[in-house]
Amino acid sequence: MPKKQYVATPTDGCAWITGASSGIGRQLALDLARDGWTVVVTARSLSALTELEAQAADLSGRICAYAGDVANTELMQHMAAEIEEQVGPVVLLVANAGIYLPQDGLSGHVEDYRKTFEVNLMGTVNVLLPVIERMKERGRGQIGVVSSVAGYGGLPTSAAYGASKAGLINMVESLKFDLDLAGIRIQLINPGFVDTPATKSNPFPMPHLMTVEEAALDIVKGLNHPTRFEIAFPGPFVRQLKFLQLLPYRAYFALLKRTTGWSEKKAG
Repeated sequence: MPKKQYVATPTDGCAWITGASSGIGRQLALDLARDGWTVVVTARSLSALTELEAQAADLSGRICAYAGDVANTELMQHMAAEIEEQVGPVVLLVANAGIYLPQDGLSGHVEDYRKTFEVNLMGTVNVLLPVIERMKERGRGQIGVVSSVAGYGGLPTSAAYGASKAGLINMVESLKFDLDLAGIRIQLINPGFVDTPATKSNPFPMPHLMTVEEAALDIVKGLNHPTRFEIAFPGPFVRQLKFLQLLPYRAYFALLKRTTGWSEKKAG
């Protein structure tokens, strides 16, 4: 049987969610506050965060807004220290901040790639490292890193986004070896298609599309599970994508072209 690992609780300290101004992050913050957590929320939009803070006024927990860009390394180091001084020890971190900039492989934009990697990859690193330092001192902590099933393999329009998410998957898998030794639990969160402003621009059918409420509920369940490493959903879609990775490339590309409509697309 897998060994049970640390599951953070509201009495241990506070939770910190990045990218919480909309989508999954926003809903997850509300769900955790409803469960009694003090939740620190971070995003670039202060107005969206203060609105979220007010929305939690009647919940059993509370939400504290800290505006900032995860791509700013120095700011995130300062913010990690400030949160611990003003709110309490961060015992649960959900590194959720990310952007999706669709790319046409025939007319890509270098700045879109750069921005995607700076936010999705380095933005996660900027939050992880100062939190890990503090969790290491306490000998415990729980971290969830939001990647995506798009990181499993190449998908249309996903050259920048998928590459960043594949990098996160590898990073979390690699970090687990050392964090386990320090009593810090790290989990990989791989959502499928979720109905958010980012996915509305997808020019292809999105199978098993979920609401943010459904996605946040699956994340909460996964975080509370005593042994689960990967929190991936919805189950049928995840299994389909993992099966695709077992196929030879010829079959992989043929199936995806057909299911996404790319077999009918014309260049340019």
